[in-house]
Amino acid sequence: MAKSFFCAPSPSISFKFREASFDLLTDCLVNLNKRNKDNLNSLSKCSGNFKDKRLMEYIFLMTKKLRLDPLAGYHAVELLQRFMVKHLTDLLTTPTPQGAAADQPESYEDAVFDKLKEKFPLIVFSCVQLASKLFLHSQIIDNNTAVRFLHSVGHSVSKQTVLESELMVLKGLEYRLNAPNPLTYVEILLEVLGHNEPSIPVEQLYELSHHVLQFVSLQRTAIYGSLLETTTQCVNPSREQREKFVTVTEDCMLLGVGVIAVATFILCVRTLEQVVGELSHITGISARSISDFANVTLMHVVETSSSVTPT
Repeated sequence: MAKSFFCAPSPSISFKFREASFDLLTDCLVNLNKRNKDNLNSLSKCSGNFKDKRLMEYIFLMTKKLRLDPLAGYHAVELLQRFMVKHLTDLLTTPTPQGAAADQPESYEDAVFDKLKEKFPLIVFSCVQLASKLFLHSQIIDNNTAVRFLHSVGHSVSKQTVLESELMVLKGLEYRLNAPNPLTYVEILLEVLGHNEPSIPVEQLYELSHHVLQFVSLQRTAIYGSLLETTTQCVNPSREQREKFVTVTEDCMLLGVGVIAVATFILCVRTLEQVVGELSHITGISARSISDFANVTLMHVVETSSSVTPT
């Protein structure tokens, strides 16, 4: 098994808790909950397809190298998922050009994927670049930085090409960049948790939650696969069960409370029941669902840790 991959949050980034008013926290939580539900109600059959472990690791490494806020990395993943689903749908539903061989129906699709394969690294970078511009406290990637970085990783492109790619992604997203971001959910939930229960060390949980969220993101397939088996009580869930489970895999609110529960177990297991109960009260997600998510994740943390060969 590949070694564990963790990127610590940038030391220049700080998050101050216990300063937001109750009204502001309430508005933020209501807004996040609405966005999460809207997203779950409009999922496509391809949801999650572009959250592959290697792809997410690539984006996390890029974010770290460019010294961006970790929020930018998670947001870039969401932008990439939305853009690629729409872009591929548009490309593959376009009528086959005249002249395409009628006896080779797959040739057009092959050509589309071959062309997309060439552009894909730049598309991924464009999503990171757009995400960097959404957070005012984060370093923004301008075109000079973009060209230098891409050259350093073996992609020789011009500023014009970088700009065209960024505009293509922006137009493909219909200029809607405000996608649900799992790290934002973790941050707001911790803020509300600290407001409701001042004794809970949310500052320490925040730092640890970064690592847990990254672990869950990189082990996404395995963790949600185990959670599906736990939920259905079936070793080989049916296709219908897997399709319905997509609403679980894309639920940012569940992911947020699950990550905080795991971080709490690692930091101070004695407070786990209290934290899970409060998270359930805040979000309306059952304590059982939160505990199931935490237990499955912790199982994979232990398995991954035990598989790493000591040096």
